[in-house]
Amino acid sequence: MKFASDNNGPVHPKIMEALMRANEGAVPSYGADDLTAQAVEKVRDVFEAPDASVFLVPTGTAANALILGSLTKPWETIFCANFAHIHVDECHAPEAFTGGAKITPVGSDIDKFNADELKTAISAFNPDNMQQSGLGPVSATQVTERGTLYSLEEIAGIAEVCREAGVPLHLDGARFANAAAALGCSAAEMSWKAGVDAVSFGATKNGAMAVEAAVIFDPAKAVEFRRRQQRGALVFSKARYLAAQMDAYLTDGLWLETAAEANRLAAALESGIAGIDGVKFAFPRQANMIFVWMPRFVHRALMDAGAYYYIEAGKLQGDDPHEPLLGRLVCDWSVDEADIAKFIDFAQGAKP
Repeated sequence: MKFASDNNGPVHPKIMEALMRANEGAVPSYGADDLTAQAVEKVRDVFEAPDASVFLVPTGTAANALILGSLTKPWETIFCANFAHIHVDECHAPEAFTGGAKITPVGSDIDKFNADELKTAISAFNPDNMQQSGLGPVSATQVTERGTLYSLEEIAGIAEVCREAGVPLHLDGARFANAAAALGCSAAEMSWKAGVDAVSFGATKNGAMAVEAAVIFDPAKAVEFRRRQQRGALVFSKARYLAAQMDAYLTDGLWLETAAEANRLAAALESGIAGIDGVKFAFPRQANMIFVWMPRFVHRALMDAGAYYYIEAGKLQGDDPHEPLLGRLVCDWSVDEADIAKFIDFAQGAKP
């Protein structure tokens, strides 16, 4: 009953097999090998963007920080949601890789912002005022850190505001595949066709060992990326092992298959706990993440039974067994349906 994170699951067998195949013989290093070239072309094909600049990196934070570093001047500000990963979970990596740029949270909700809120936030900055930050890129997270989604129309509306302001739009897609599977859209429709300039295309949470693709649709905006990657110690000499993962991930639609399965399993988990007394969902489940308020005694019963997930608000220790605590439950492609059934049974059978 392990629902803490989609980072916790195993590497998909097809990706592990690809790594083993790549582990034969000697090939050129630092991305000069045929497998890296092949993986880059597959990313371009998936995004229907033959001219895009594509860079393979080991982590999502690296993809985010390097992209934003390439798009942002040190005196500019980056606009994002209140609970964006780049704002609360990356230990100022974007600030470091941009040389000290500011981050400006946007909107009233914790998970998302809309076009009107972004326009208001941007209007607070006067580009001619040398005492203020300059206007930098906008970063939206898809799937958000609270498991919700931006619709294609919402992304397009945000992109329109970015165009009016003359700033680029970055999409943090650590769970990009889950969003595409949930929306039933293509990678292109959820990115450049909606007005996005750059994407952090995640694979690690969805079956890979450790690889993400930084995709910048205008090569002119990517000229600094490779140097920043080198300076940040994020260039692998044996790049074929990153490429092998991405290549397998994008072969025969595996990336969407695993994402759709993770979303389906999360829906089954949500459905099973929905009718329990005291259960209230904090956000709509739109992909593979569930945020749910449950009484303390239910959390205790689950964890005593061996369940592993995060408490996002409140503490397991406390006197009131009925006090609601916010739990985060995440499914990846490998979750056993028997574990979902066990979790539901223990939750339903919990006693104060």
